[in-house]
Amino acid sequence: AVASNLTRRWQNELFAIVDDGTIYGREIAETLRAAAEQAALKPVFVDTFRPQLDNQIGLVGRLRKAGATHVFAGGDGEDIAIMGRDAGQLDAGITFAGGEALRTPPGDVPYATGTLMIAPPEWDDVAAPKVLDSFAAQKIVPEGYMLPAYAAVEIAEAATALAETSNKPLSDALTARDFSTAIGPIRFDGKGDLTENLYRVFRFNGANFAPAEAK
Repeated sequence: AVASNLTRRWQNELFAIVDDGTIYGREIAETLRAAAEQAALKPVFVDTFRPQLDNQIGLVGRLRKAGATHVFAGGDGEDIAIMGRDAGQLDAGITFAGGEALRTPPGDVPYATGTLMIAPPEWDDVAAPKVLDSFAAQKIVPEGYMLPAYAAVEIAEAATALAETSNKPLSDALTARDFSTAIGPIRFDGKGDLTENLYRVFRFNGANFAPAEAK
């Protein structure tokens, strides 16, 4: 989702890719770099940064020197917030982006306005009210991937019933039809992939992450 969205959004931008050296950060950054290469796009700067520092002025300075105006950072939200703060202090004019690791409780440093996050929606914003009411009645907080997991069980149950009534393989029952779930309609293609990626681009507006305009 990061690769497909940012290669489309940043095709005419001077962008950089950095990561914190962790498995999560490095793999997501490398996926973006590979996708950019396939799209004939070349980052102006690629590097690994040291995480959990009080400031990232050195990194921001190198990014500015390279001419980067947009930066994807594979790392924690706290590090990306610090990068945004330091870029603002240096008047570097850089927009930072990250993955769903940005969806964390606010830390001491807020995200810079304009920071992008590629992540699933807040599921309780799109979930069916009756499902949320059922969770609330059982004192269950629908956090994390609980609602998508609930939807997966709904799909498994519906597909199993279809397979039994049609006397066809379960794989056939899973394709070429919409499944009504707690998080909305879900459909799979012939390969078993979702026909619509659930991840979206969100932009920090100074208070929270809101859906960004489509590009």
